[in-house]
Amino acid sequence: MNPIKIFLNGLVKENPLLVLMIGLCSSLAVTTRVVNGIGMGLSMTFVLLMSEIVISLFRRLIPNSIRIPVFIIVIAAFTTVIDYVLKARLPDLSAAMGVFIPLIVVNCIIMGRVESFASKQSVGSVIPDALGMGLGYTWVLTGISAIRELLGSGSLIVPGVKILPFKILFFSMPPGGFFVFAFFVAINLAVKRSSENSARQKAGRPADEEAGCADCAAASFCGSNAAGAAGGANPADSAKQDAEGAGV
Repeated sequence: MNPIKIFLNGLVKENPLLVLMIGLCSSLAVTTRVVNGIGMGLSMTFVLLMSEIVISLFRRLIPNSIRIPVFIIVIAAFTTVIDYVLKARLPDLSAAMGVFIPLIVVNCIIMGRVESFASKQSVGSVIPDALGMGLGYTWVLTGISAIRELLGSGSLIVPGVKILPFKILFFSMPPGGFFVFAFFVAINLAVKRSSENSARQKAGRPADEEAGCADCAAASFCGSNAAGAAGGANPADSAKQDAEGAGV
């Protein structure tokens, strides 16, 4: 597997927040300041990277029946390491993020990646995967934090140093976090739609052409109607032909 492609996959194409939309609880809770967003993102990246490496190395020795408890123990060990480091070296940051650092152990992003990827792939593949997913998570957190801090307090990174002459308290509150996150998701969808339209135009197809079942990865799971539609057949016509064949 191409390491660069794996890395970019987590960074953009399958970004855990903007695309997969997992791990949102801690993401919206800690993003009131840029420092918090960066700290949370890098902490999660460290735990994800080390957990994926360890689980990949020992994947053939972990019995399938107890794999989930083993995964949790590994993740909990590295979560405890980063929690103690932050408390010892960056106590203010640790206090600001509160319970959300210990809760990394049950973060859906980490559990999902170690189960679906690290437990099946070599170390050479899991390192770019962990870095891509972790840094993809981090840059979104940092972007949300920057907007919320700037609009919510009028300052950025350095408290008390005013950049804007006003502040909107809405952005410092939980609804403001949802609003900014929705803004990021909307931009991501717009960019994705634009790139898809460009690809269709290069292929000589109308920009807003519906993809249909033929281009859908899940067409094979939708039953005979979807399969017929993918082949260009009308489901109603197929049913009519079946009825005529049965003498109805």
